[in-house]
Amino acid sequence: MAINLDELKNASNLRTAQRDGTFLKPLDGKAHVSGERAVPLLEQTIPAIFSDTVSRYGTLDAAVFVGQDKRFTWNELSEAVDALAAGFLALGLEKGDRVGIWSPNRWEWLVTQFATARIGLILVNINPAYRLTELEYALNKVSCRALVTAAQFKTSDYLGMIETLAPEVATAEPGKLKARKLPALRSIIRMGEENSPGMFNFADVLAMAGRDEHDSLDRISDGLKPGDAINIQFTSGTTGAPKGATLTHRNIVNNGNFVTSAIRLTVDDRLCIPVPLYHCFGMSMATMGCVTKGATMVFPGEGFDPGATLRAVAGERCTGLYGVPTMFVGQLDHPDFASFDLSSLRTGIMAGSPCPIEVMKKVVSLMHMSEVTIAYGMTETSPVSFQSSIDDPLEKRVSTVGRVHPHVEVKIVDVAGATVPVGEPGELCTRGYSVMKGYWDDDAKTHEAVDAEGWMHTGDLATIDAEGYCNIVGRVKDMVIRGGENVYPREVEEFLYRHPKIREVQVFGIPDEKFGEELCAWIVLKPGQIVSEQEIKAFCSGQIAHYKVPRYIRFRTELPMTVTGKPQKYLMREAMVAELGLKTARTA
Repeated sequence: MAINLDELKNASNLRTAQRDGTFLKPLDGKAHVSGERAVPLLEQTIPAIFSDTVSRYGTLDAAVFVGQDKRFTWNELSEAVDALAAGFLALGLEKGDRVGIWSPNRWEWLVTQFATARIGLILVNINPAYRLTELEYALNKVSCRALVTAAQFKTSDYLGMIETLAPEVATAEPGKLKARKLPALRSIIRMGEENSPGMFNFADVLAMAGRDEHDSLDRISDGLKPGDAINIQFTSGTTGAPKGATLTHRNIVNNGNFVTSAIRLTVDDRLCIPVPLYHCFGMSMATMGCVTKGATMVFPGEGFDPGATLRAVAGERCTGLYGVPTMFVGQLDHPDFASFDLSSLRTGIMAGSPCPIEVMKKVVSLMHMSEVTIAYGMTETSPVSFQSSIDDPLEKRVSTVGRVHPHVEVKIVDVAGATVPVGEPGELCTRGYSVMKGYWDDDAKTHEAVDAEGWMHTGDLATIDAEGYCNIVGRVKDMVIRGGENVYPREVEEFLYRHPKIREVQVFGIPDEKFGEELCAWIVLKPGQIVSEQEIKAFCSGQIAHYKVPRYIRFRTELPMTVTGKPQKYLMREAMVAELGLKTARTA
């Protein structure tokens, strides 16, 4: 579905732009810019890039999982990847089959990412916070044939939830599951040392293959194409049902390469990765980016913990650090912050939600990250479209999201689709190599998002200034960004409408110092019904991810509406801001 800028040969747009270093500035007074194209796109698959890196840097550190006390050189990581890929073949999996992974940041996640890519399996990222309803939907939407899963994470009992959805696993032979609610799923591969009825152990699959499977690996990898689908990441939709953004080798390889080039990552760098692997931030910007450079990946733990992250940076002498603003706030506020030697840090990326200016200043001065950059994007664009430069003034790094990435074209349009003047707000649209292949098995939603000319309509309101810097000023739709997690209120609303006592509900975001935004729900009950805030939250618990559960719940007799019946969420938001005495922090 994605239309490549090179294929469009849109020379007229490039001629109307002025070269400025590695960026192109808008001309003719229009908010339309194109990224530099001097550095060619990498037309290689993930296994080809991975193989090149292994051949160059085989004996150097590839990955360190501090929480699991597990280390890999590039050669060792390659051996594990090949063993798992061959094991997948022994299970009967074939190119194009979907393999789900439901796990926090563990070494098994990393190995699975590159093992699936090795033989053209499509990795399906499942949010570790998902609960029963979401897991069932994700597995069935893309017809996963296999699921690699952790046993548990925090309060999530993954194996228990799987057994609830597929009780048939208790008596099934591993690899031959036939579950009524999960009809496509055949194999469940669990992490850890324990055994579970009807499931394979991860270690068993690593040791399962014979010579034939191992001998087939290179032949299969050589037959893959950069434009093949290789990854599905679910992103919530305004209609309530998550959509499976389908990404290709070309999408992920090139975005990871350009993101890490912007922070000048090299084989000598060690990147601390506390962001989740299931998200583009983790698996595209971090792991894939490191593979393109041969840099070492350092994972502090299964989930983000400020102290563990600081210990990992200090102990592993990390030179780069990724995170959303709340992660950096958590580290700066750690009671023992001053005791950690962070002098090895140089660079990193802060993304996922607006960056408070004071936080950025502290990251630069107290964490030694003088070359930290800001990035903006979305899952559907692999993800990054804009990124600041390590040479940009600090003011630009906190007041904008930088300038357009190489080989990416962007414009700002009004409601009629016309490109607006420089400095005027409108919807941000982007096209180029980075645009997804489409939403899995949903042509209608794909065509709503990506128009006939290849423009991905982001739904974000933005401006582009005369120097080409972009500023995100709002959202066309009602998406809430809570601590780096995108939450679409409509999805939460549709879930809450299942409650038998609710007549009307509107969900919206309100400012929050810790998470950037928090969810609030205004509810109108059916006549004669009584319900408490605790009952609503209990109704959500275990069914939708914790970050989608509204923190604030208010009961109203009616909701503010326009004369045409559309809810006026801005009035609800203003009322809650006043009620709670909130102030909107100055942010980028």
